[in-house]
Amino acid sequence: MCAGLVAPRRACLLALASAWLTADTWAQGVAKSPRTRVLAFAQDTLKNDFRRAQLYEVRDAAAQQPTLSFVYSDAQGQTSLLIHQIEQFIAQKVDVLVLGTNDEHAVAPVVRKAYQAGIRVIVLDRGIQGQDYSAFIHSDNIHIGAIGAEFIAKQLKGQGQVLLFEGLQTADVTHLRSKGFMAVMARHPGIKVIKRTGNYLRKDALLAMDQLLAQGTRVQAIFSESDSMLSGARVALQNHRIAPTSLITVGCDYTSEARDAIRNGSQTGSVLFPLGGTQAVAVALQLLARQAVPKDVLIPVKLVTRDNVNQVKPIF
Repeated sequence: MCAGLVAPRRACLLALASAWLTADTWAQGVAKSPRTRVLAFAQDTLKNDFRRAQLYEVRDAAAQQPTLSFVYSDAQGQTSLLIHQIEQFIAQKVDVLVLGTNDEHAVAPVVRKAYQAGIRVIVLDRGIQGQDYSAFIHSDNIHIGAIGAEFIAKQLKGQGQVLLFEGLQTADVTHLRSKGFMAVMARHPGIKVIKRTGNYLRKDALLAMDQLLAQGTRVQAIFSESDSMLSGARVALQNHRIAPTSLITVGCDYTSEARDAIRNGSQTGSVLFPLGGTQAVAVALQLLARQAVPKDVLIPVKLVTRDNVNQVKPIF
């Protein structure tokens, strides 16, 4: 990152380029037009498969636009670092800030600062507190949870024990998906729900599932708020000599890994949750052109099972 606020804007941007992009990529971005605008993506972490693929989709969509140059930061899951990186983007006066956050509360003040500085702010996927942003691109996460619950309840015929694997507890999507899931399950008194946290990471889910199984707890179904966590849970099941095919398991995102697991029967379904990167770049161009953009941009979702797995393209 560029140090201090006194560095010239172009020098700062070139420093950013050397830190995050190849020199060739940066040169291609800025040489095409004197009207090039800088789109910066402040991403929560690149350790998460979904978050990494999301950043790549924004990068690739921006690369198709001769008037855009793309830079990014990786907060490595640390909220304090994410806030610092956004502060740096504000100092460098980027034109558009795309945000992937891990804490709906903590980042709100610095996002407000960016917005009030005249930067177009696009909140992607996970929401933040307040309204100080240009657009929020997301899916209906309550509906996602409800889709998973309705499918599982039907498969279990209203009886059994279900594990709800939750993501980051500081992310709004986690609470919304859980809210939708639990609201549906409340209508099925014969189903007991237990919860564990996997932070949207396969390793954390593997450890949590392993601990649960070691305690002798057994479930008939799992709803995981990401396919990555469900992948980790499958490994733990196999380590305990439990066939994943013996459970009803539904994830979220619909990755290529989930598609393959659905095809071979080791996963029952996944709720398609688009990355939103292409939409983010489209909205950025509209904002830069001073066109009217809805504050709330909703991306549709749907359930993928063996019935339609070959007709639906994975998000990555």
